[in-house]
Amino acid sequence: MSNDRILRKSILSIAMGLCIASLASVPALAQTATGGVAGRANAGDTITVTSATTGQSRTTTVNKDGTYRIGQLPPGSYTLATGKGNPIAFAVDLGNTTTVNLKSEGSPTNLEAVQVIGSGVVNRVDVHSTETATVIDRQELARLPVDQSMGAVALLAPGVIKGNSSFGGISFGGSSVAENQIYVNGLNVTDFYRRQGNSSAPFAFFDQFQVKTGGYSVEFGRSTGGVVNASVRAGGNEFHGGAELTFEPAAFSAATDDHVFTHPTAPTTYVRGSRDKSSLTKTNIWASGPIVKDRLFFFAMYENQDYRAGNTDNTGSDWTRTKSNNGFWGTRLDWNITDNHVLSLMAFSDKADSAASAYAYDWSSERIGAYGGDTMNETGGKNWTLTYTGHFGENFVAKAMYGENDRNAFTHSVLDIDCNPISVDGSYAGAGALVGKTVGCHPTGDSVTKMDNTRKIGRLDFEWALGNHLLRFGLDQEKLTTQQSSYYPGPGGDALLAMTLAAGTEIVDGSGVFLSQNTDIIRKRHRVLGGAFETVNNAYYIEDNWNITDSFLLNLGVRIDNFKNKTAAGDAFINIKNLVAPRGGFSWDMKGDGTTKLYGNLGRYYLPVTNIISTSFAGGLVDEYSFFQLNGWQQATNPETGATYMTPIIGAQIGPTDKSMNTGGDDLRGIFPKDLKAVYQDEAIFGYERAINEAWSWGVNATYRRMNRTIEDTRITHSNCPSGFNWPIINPGEKNTLWCDDIGNGQGGWVELDTSVDGYKKTNGEIIGYKKPKREYKALEFQLDRAWDGKWSFNASYLWSKSTGNFEGPVNSDTGYNDTGMVQYYDHPAVNERYGVLFNDHRHQVKLRGSYKLNDMWSFGSTLTVLSGGPITAYGTYWPGDNRAAGSSGEFSGGGSGWICVANCKQAYNLRQYEYTGLGAFGRMPWTFDWGASVTWTMPVPDVDLKVRLSVYNLLNKQTTVRVRTRYEVTPGVYRETFGEGSNWAAPRSAQLVLTYNF
Repeated sequence: MSNDRILRKSILSIAMGLCIASLASVPALAQTATGGVAGRANAGDTITVTSATTGQSRTTTVNKDGTYRIGQLPPGSYTLATGKGNPIAFAVDLGNTTTVNLKSEGSPTNLEAVQVIGSGVVNRVDVHSTETATVIDRQELARLPVDQSMGAVALLAPGVIKGNSSFGGISFGGSSVAENQIYVNGLNVTDFYRRQGNSSAPFAFFDQFQVKTGGYSVEFGRSTGGVVNASVRAGGNEFHGGAELTFEPAAFSAATDDHVFTHPTAPTTYVRGSRDKSSLTKTNIWASGPIVKDRLFFFAMYENQDYRAGNTDNTGSDWTRTKSNNGFWGTRLDWNITDNHVLSLMAFSDKADSAASAYAYDWSSERIGAYGGDTMNETGGKNWTLTYTGHFGENFVAKAMYGENDRNAFTHSVLDIDCNPISVDGSYAGAGALVGKTVGCHPTGDSVTKMDNTRKIGRLDFEWALGNHLLRFGLDQEKLTTQQSSYYPGPGGDALLAMTLAAGTEIVDGSGVFLSQNTDIIRKRHRVLGGAFETVNNAYYIEDNWNITDSFLLNLGVRIDNFKNKTAAGDAFINIKNLVAPRGGFSWDMKGDGTTKLYGNLGRYYLPVTNIISTSFAGGLVDEYSFFQLNGWQQATNPETGATYMTPIIGAQIGPTDKSMNTGGDDLRGIFPKDLKAVYQDEAIFGYERAINEAWSWGVNATYRRMNRTIEDTRITHSNCPSGFNWPIINPGEKNTLWCDDIGNGQGGWVELDTSVDGYKKTNGEIIGYKKPKREYKALEFQLDRAWDGKWSFNASYLWSKSTGNFEGPVNSDTGYNDTGMVQYYDHPAVNERYGVLFNDHRHQVKLRGSYKLNDMWSFGSTLTVLSGGPITAYGTYWPGDNRAAGSSGEFSGGGSGWICVANCKQAYNLRQYEYTGLGAFGRMPWTFDWGASVTWTMPVPDVDLKVRLSVYNLLNKQTTVRVRTRYEVTPGVYRETFGEGSNWAAPRSAQLVLTYNF
């Protein structure tokens, strides 16, 4: 046989396409920034794998049963040699195991199920995996219209959708946006204060992204949603460099639609954005190569980001001009001390600052008026990891990592001393007279907040191959430190809200002070919190990947988590130990050739407590409400700008100051039970995958998720503690053991409160408990994939899913409340008794993406995401038998009842008639269609890599409603005319031009 023929067969042997649409992934390797290769060959053969970029090689001997495996390989191109035949080219992707099966002469088998993919190929059906994940690399992203963000990449995966447009984020498999984890080269960069958002890096910094949507290995934890795992680009033995210019001018974007809602009796509602505009220019330069050939390599890049924006508020009476000009730097160094010992350093900085200047604005004349002051924002920080990987013999690998992640924020203004935040509630009867006028002199009305969040992480991971068993075990620890101060600006540190309260309203619960008539009110809120707080999370895990036969893999693992939150003094007030999370799965290579797989997994996942709980309670939170008569408005002068504004004329105080929300102090035993239990979720996945031929593959899987526990602040108005409890953080719907300051004999003691039957006393004397939390997610996913062959590729997925329960998770998207673990589900039993369809339920999801190369100059890409509309829920105010409100009546405030008053609503509470409504009972929002398209021009000159790509997002400019106003009642029987009106819409059409030159 000729060498050319042998080489051709060798290349053809390994199946199927690079990983843009991988249907599954291998069990993750050491907080995965690596992959592996495995397969079958002749027992006793020597397998040598060599990196095409660095020259690093690894060798192993085929086991007696004819199997081999080499793990901890950095993603990239490799060759495999046995000494028989020519070397075989293949590729390793992030978190994946590439399968290479060899014949007796050392050439590959299964030729009918493979396809050449450039210089590297990957097995399409990963028989070494029991999880569901999608991997996509930067080359594939360059062919598609995908925005330059991690979130945009994650949204390519089935079951991943955008979260509430008010606070952003992404939702995996029915979970809330506050349940995910984000990793960069093994470093967790997730925001641990609210668990929303993450430290960021430019798109060009990354090589590959892995989106884990379920069934992930025991080394991954602290997540009940999904995982985004990114690997950073690396250098090799050849010098390379390049530059990239990204332009997003305002002229490329369509105008945002204006919305004006008129009502017979209520003020007109304006949501204006047609004059908003923004532009972004990014300049990126990078270089990579050897410092010492075959041993020491570098990758380094710098990106300057110039952003300009201007926008009005919803009413069109204010204009904000925002500017920022920031530089990002990032680097990676890899030192191959020997072929078996590697030291890697990764570091980047996402420090940034911006200034927002406020101005008055006249909508009718389109004139920007008087300057109102600046607000400055400082964000980001430095991030780095140092990782050692050692291969000891053929069968044992050790990995050690230490790293730090800084995520800081400081928002402040020159008017913080002089100006209180002043806002107007939708209930205020005099709101119409203020339209077109500037209310208050603070440019934002936000709290003055300074926060420094630092994560220090250490990990040890080990792999030990013992015959048919691959044992993986390790431990990690995270120390999460928050230093924070937060208070309202202005004299007294108060935020002022103008509102109208109806006759009969009790001004403060339990005060006995009721309004005799409809009254204009100014509510003052005084809120101060701060301190330095540390949380320590550690975990241990062990896992056995057991090849029971050549074609059947059994994965058995267990993870043990420990969560500890500390006070500012360093004492633990939450200490949850020994959380056992078993996980298991199987993968059956049904034909024994790597083309058909049946797999499944079952596991438990725990969620830690965020640091916002620590800052709110462990250091003491002052959160007080006082109510005053509003005697009209008067004109005042901005002390910084000289502009005029309206300020309220405040009269006498009505009733006492409500201090029930104050928390904290030295003794937290009455707030946090000694038997507090962690939030967890159970998950089951069952799936099938098949390679149809060398190009096409398809798969189907079913997912079931169930969460039956939460940790929330809970209103307790009745208990077996005579001295009472004040909004404790507990497991509602379960038994909790809390400290009672006086158990009836003048002494304190521990008492057990079963909140499933006790905890709340209605006005009519009935004593009830809280419903146990429940969230269920069911999904059936179908996926069809055509691998890229240098000419075209295609992926289609359809997901049917259903998300039901009585709580969304640690945030509340219906009301736009994102204080993780302190939302409104347990502020009143009328809130959590509601069961139905949850906010993130989109019953039908269709995702299409593909790319096509017309010739050497022109190529095209497209994406399409179609989602059925989310549910609409209505919020009332009270419920039968009780005269205590179930939530605020404010338009976007928290809580609310599912009971709507339909008769006798102005009479005494016990005479009112109500009708019950569940979550999602008021229909659905419209379907959304998001179509993107891109065209790429490549200079047709040999050895010149110059490309220009134009990408258009939301090509059809469909600005569909994605969130509506859910407040149904102001008071019993008084309905809001704004209910059901849109509050947020899909972003308008925009475009991006990218010029890339590489050498």
